[in-house]
Amino acid sequence: MDAKQHIQQSANRVDTASLRDSVNAAKQGDAASQRRVAGAMVWAAFSCPDAIEPVYDVIAAAWLGAGEFPDIPTGLPQAPLEASFWNAFFSAVDDAEKGYDAASITARVAALGGSVHPSFRRISEDCARRHPGAAAALTNPVPGRTDLDELGACPAPSLGQTLYRMIVDQGYDLEVLDREAIALSALPCSLRYLNTRILQMHDVWHLVAGYETTASHEIAISAFQLAQFGHNYSAMFLATITTISCTLQRAGFPVLMQLTAEGWRHGRETPPMMDIQWEAEWDKPIEEIRKTYAIPVYQSVLPAKVFESVAT
Repeated sequence: MDAKQHIQQSANRVDTASLRDSVNAAKQGDAASQRRVAGAMVWAAFSCPDAIEPVYDVIAAAWLGAGEFPDIPTGLPQAPLEASFWNAFFSAVDDAEKGYDAASITARVAALGGSVHPSFRRISEDCARRHPGAAAALTNPVPGRTDLDELGACPAPSLGQTLYRMIVDQGYDLEVLDREAIALSALPCSLRYLNTRILQMHDVWHLVAGYETTASHEIAISAFQLAQFGHNYSAMFLATITTISCTLQRAGFPVLMQLTAEGWRHGRETPPMMDIQWEAEWDKPIEEIRKTYAIPVYQSVLPAKVFESVAT
């Protein structure tokens, strides 16, 4: 059985003890265990979003050597992973050999949302409505677009001015992806709000939560967002890059797991950032905002430019 077949076979419900043991063996470099961990992440991301929280709690506790090991419940609603999904998923994985940059892998993973079973959208919407970090999605209207000129008029060293300089100096898009191009308006209300707000506030959370714009910190902030809001795309992204590692770049697996576990734990320990009215904070310094909302800064045992260092 090759790596892809093993991951596909492993993409179903796993119990806590088996996942903990797989993570522990994966830490020691066991390839089969690494694939089983990847399979559990694929299952949670593309089939059973209600399993994301316990699955990632177990992964983080086992990898970091501290934390609780919650039960992974039986009977959770899950969407079938059909052949059409696996074809699209492994096509995205294989294309990593051609090289992805930040924009292309973001778009490719986002497109995988169109390959899941039709029942997945309803399951995801129900899950989003129950997530403790997503209360704003139930009451707030879909946010309008951020005004770049408004940010530029904010005083230094405010959040708004820092975000403005980040967007302008580095040539970033204000919302990462075009919300209409990826059809966010077609999503149910909670998923539409959460996905729109995350695209809009991703760089804000980079600044306030202390994530740099390096490859490793983009991985970590994906796990942070997943813990904070149950973000479907983040789960899909982490499952995809972990599968890429298992099939193409096994040496990177420990780094991916360390970043994922750290970002997840950071997200679990940070008060819900989705509920903050960020537009009212533009004129305030970042340190003041962190203090007001008790937001800890992300810290890793790995250097922020670990992937860039390897590449050079």
